[in-house]
Amino acid sequence: MAAEIHPQPLTRKPILLQRVEGSQEVVNMAVIVPKEEGVISVSEDRTVRVWLKRDSGQYWPSIYHAMPSPCSCMSFNPETRRLSIGLDNGTISEFILSEDYNKMTPVKNYQAHQSRVTMVLFVLELEWVLSTGQDKQFAWHCSESGQRLGCYRTSAVASGLQFDVETRHVFIGDHSGQVTILKLEQENCTLLTSFRGHTGGVTALCWDPVQRVLFSGSSDHSVIMWDIGGRKGTAIELQGHNDKVQALSYAQHTRQLISCGGDGGIVVWNMDVERQETPEWLDSDSCQKCDQPFFWNFKQMWDSKKIGLRQHHCRKCGKAVCGKCSSKRSSIPLMGFEFEVRVCDSCHEAITDEERAPTATFHDSKHNIVHVHFDATRGWLLTSGTDKVIKLWDMTPVVS
Repeated sequence: MAAEIHPQPLTRKPILLQRVEGSQEVVNMAVIVPKEEGVISVSEDRTVRVWLKRDSGQYWPSIYHAMPSPCSCMSFNPETRRLSIGLDNGTISEFILSEDYNKMTPVKNYQAHQSRVTMVLFVLELEWVLSTGQDKQFAWHCSESGQRLGCYRTSAVASGLQFDVETRHVFIGDHSGQVTILKLEQENCTLLTSFRGHTGGVTALCWDPVQRVLFSGSSDHSVIMWDIGGRKGTAIELQGHNDKVQALSYAQHTRQLISCGGDGGIVVWNMDVERQETPEWLDSDSCQKCDQPFFWNFKQMWDSKKIGLRQHHCRKCGKAVCGKCSSKRSSIPLMGFEFEVRVCDSCHEAITDEERAPTATFHDSKHNIVHVHFDATRGWLLTSGTDKVIKLWDMTPVVS
């Protein structure tokens, strides 16, 4: 009797479309050119390059421009083809790219910061250029006159910058782990609030103006979703990386978050589910399940003649428990824990198989990602890494 053949299920994963190589140093930032098969990149090797796909199928530079200092960041506006480049010396240089992307014409320079520019954003609607620098300054300039309109000193070096055009709110994430929200006017700003949820520095921010949700990635390996517009004050934690999260992008049409990190992982999160906040960890001098004393509770140890135990916390209920009462592990995807975490025995029994169903997919880019750009119209994702390589991915199998 012939053996029965069972077809293996197809694994849905990103498709690598192209490797773009040629930079001598790390590509700090790059974007996909809309409606073109092209990429714009800025690198630590001081070059600005526009890569266009040739008949051979390979990407070759149509523009190779050397700057006076390493290029740390960039912002490209497709409507005006205005390219704003932040430099290591604190300058922001602006260029206009030709329609065929074969020429870049200098427009103006802004003496924006005293040291390396960490983030730059061009806001066409207001004709503003926003930037942060290693000098712990946030600044904004008029893109028409080049005049500095104002500045604000941050608590630490900023590494994340987002802006909401409708409300004129600017979001700044810094190395201390703090996120600051400012309200910008033409020549002044108001501090609205600041909040902290990460144990490490904020490395990336992503803003969804439709749902009014802010995502922050951190060196503590986590992503937090902050409900800014819902007025509920909820903060949902997402744990899916084994190294620092370095880049975020959000697909509004499918409500999926893409996070990338130093572990080379590309994680696609389904945000169209009812997620739960992680509970606060409760304080106790003894296990809240078996009442065994913890090792600092000398009185109860003496009275009960028992050896003190180490304290742990259940990630599901937040209770302080001993190791014996929390011997099990479980994933809790709706709480953001895609990997197995410590839970108390009673919570472990209560978690159903449906609750353990993954809400994210995991993919290996095979390089340490420092920046991403997502083209929603084509479903393409660009990743640039410390290996000096740019990769283009077709994400339609997983972002759909």
